[in-house]
Amino acid sequence: MDLYMLFLIAIGLGMDVFTVSIAYGFVARKWKTSVAMKLALLFGLFHFLMPVIGWFAGVGFRSIISNFDHWIAFGLLAFVGGKMIFEACSISREKEKKQNSNLATLLLLSIATSIDALSVGFSLSFLQVSIITPAIVIASVTFSLSCLGFFIGCRFGHFYEKIMKVVGGLILMGIGIKILIDHIMNTI
Repeated sequence: MDLYMLFLIAIGLGMDVFTVSIAYGFVARKWKTSVAMKLALLFGLFHFLMPVIGWFAGVGFRSIISNFDHWIAFGLLAFVGGKMIFEACSISREKEKKQNSNLATLLLLSIATSIDALSVGFSLSFLQVSIITPAIVIASVTFSLSCLGFFIGCRFGHFYEKIMKVVGGLILMGIGIKILIDHIMNTI
């Protein structure tokens, strides 16, 4: 997997974090480095761990499902991307305003937003891609998007969050389609 494709996957996965960080910034309304770093570190850590966990889980199943692993990768990415688009169209602004920055809430959000990364790690194991570089890139991009999202939320509020979530979903779905097409073209 080339770095460009990996970077697109990381951006797609980071869109959930980006929108949550915008919401936190919107609630905070004032830049607080401690809150921004807490968000970014937790989101980045979980976006590092979840693909690794998913990858190891997938390695255990690789020999069993190697004949249709490309369909699983496509299905997972299409599902995750579709879920992101659906959520973008149904987000309640009032629900997001109620979020706070206590540690328990941030841990739950870190887990919730990184479940998609677990699926991607699972998919990468089927593609026989080493997980270290993808996990580092995903975590780094997530960290950066979290800081950027918090800053934008502090400055501009909710103007772009739904658009960014839809873009992230479309990126993941597109990558799933590319994986499927590449496999089909290689077997012809």
